[in-house]
Parts: sequence; structure tokens; C-alpha cells
Amino acid sequence: MKTRITELLGVQYPLLQGGMAWIADSQLAAAVSNAGGVGLIAGGAAPVDYIRDQIRKAKELTDKPFGVNIMLMSPNAADLAQMVIDEQVPLVTTGAGSPGRYIPAWKEAGIKVIPVIPTVALAKRMEQAGADAVIAEGTESGGHIGEITTMCLVPQVVDAVQIPVIAAGGIADGRGVAAAFMLGAQGVQLGTRFLASTECNIHETYQKLVLSAKDTDSIVTGRFTGHPCRGIKTKFSRGLLKFEQNGGTPEEFERMTVGALRKAVQDGNVAEGSFLCGAIAGMIHEVKPCKEIVEEIFAQAQQLLGSTAVGREVEA
Repeated sequence: MKTRITELLGVQYPLLQGGMAWIADSQLAAAVSNAGGVGLIAGGAAPVDYIRDQIRKAKELTDKPFGVNIMLMSPNAADLAQMVIDEQVPLVTTGAGSPGRYIPAWKEAGIKVIPVIPTVALAKRMEQAGADAVIAEGTESGGHIGEITTMCLVPQVVDAVQIPVIAAGGIADGRGVAAAFMLGAQGVQLGTRFLASTECNIHETYQKLVLSAKDTDSIVTGRFTGHPCRGIKTKFSRGLLKFEQNGGTPEEFERMTVGALRKAVQDGNVAEGSFLCGAIAGMIHEVKPCKEIVEEIFAQAQQLLGSTAVGREVEA
């Protein structure tokens, strides 16, 4: 499938794997890249030396393009911004802020820059700052989210910028990919679907929660902090929402959630862990290798798009 994204990144499929903190490591990133997409290593708040090690491991596991996601609200963002230059990473995606001050140095180093954006206004700013593309991420996504749905956000961003738009949020199969292209996107980013991949190194409890999730099993907490997150309903996440609704302070909320994602990913700690995932989890029922996931998704998408004008344009 040829689009502006496959041409920009030199890959077979216009698919990015989401930069999920404490989850998206070298093994997952390399598996997605080897499958023809673009794998991402999540910077999160992890130590710079750890991320550097993951980058070097990924280079041993794949000769395909991969990238690093930098969460700009992390205290180590500036160090990671320099480290990706030093390690000659081909692609950087960013979230939770504006990467404007880093873009000139990244571009000078030949790094492709694709920020995650939740609004049209930020998409325009990123285009003006020199971004190569943007990821328009709807509120259906897991982890940190905006408030606009994917269906509403993507076409508005497509109309507002000239650079390619990648759709994210609520996409887990070929139907979602086809819908994204019908909205004008040139690529997709999937995160939650890869939680149920054989190469994803999350605790068994985490994976089981994703596989058993129903359509109503996601919850958003932390809106009053300015950094809302979507995850799976558990006793812990319900407690966070109750605390938020009953007059708790953002400062205390932040203290309650420190380390919660790591506890979910590494320990499967249901009592204290944040099991972040998207609202689309109710569609995911089977663990498969990344290669099989990617190939099945795009076979279905191409079949659906084959008879449409948009499909013919994508392939052209």
C-alpha cells in the first residue's frame, strides 16, 4: 500500500505502532518494523541510558526504519531529544506538548519528525515548525488523550494542513484503517492492538484484561490535572475517578498515580496499577505475532478500499 507516509518513511505499510510508555520496547518496535510498519520505542520517563540501550538492541533486531516517542512533559525530554540525534534514530514522534524548540536540530540531523496532536490549532503550529507529518489522535486512544473523537478530528486536520496526516485512536482492524483513509489520512497509528501481540512484553494479567475487555470497560481519569488518561476499569482506576469527583486535589492525585503504569506492565498489580489501553479493546480477543496482525489488517483494508476512488488514489 503506497501513500505519502510509506514514501516519507520508506516502509511497506503506512502504519506506526504507538509509543506506549513502559511497553513499547526494542522487541516490539523491531517486530512491527520487520512486519513492514514502523515500530516505536517509548521514551516515557525512563532513564536515558535505558532508552539508548533499547535503540541499540532494536538496531540488532531489524534493519528497517523505527523511531522513538518522546513525551515532552517528562523531565528527561531534553536529554532524549539530544540522544536520538547521537544515536541516529530515523524517526521521532512526540506527545504531551510542543516539540518546536527541538525540531530544527532534529531536522538538521536528518530525523523525520511526527508530533501527536489533539487539535487543529496544534497541527497548524507543527506544520509551521517544520514537522514532516502529524498524528491526529482522537480521544478513543489509550494513555494521555485529548477530547475530540478521531472521526471528527482527522478530517478537520486533513483540511487544515498540507503535510500528511496519520490517524490514531479507535483503530484495531482493516475497517478502521479504511475509515481513516476515507477521512483523508495517509497512515494510521495503532497502540492497543499491539498489546495483544506475542512480542509485547507486558504482564500476563495486563494482556488478559485487554483480551477480556468489553466496549464499556475503558475509563478516563485525571481530567482535572490537565493530563487525562484512558485505561481499563479496575478497582484502582474507579477509585481514582471517585477521588477526582469528590474534591481531591490534582497534586494528591499525581502522588497516587506515580509508578502506577510500571506496576501494571511489569507486575500486573491490579490493586495499584494503571492498565492503559484504548476504547477499542473490546474488539481484541486473540494474541498474534505482529507480522500476522499487520498483514491481516492491511489485507482487509485493501479489500475494502479496492473499489473506492480513495483506495485507487492511495495505491497510485
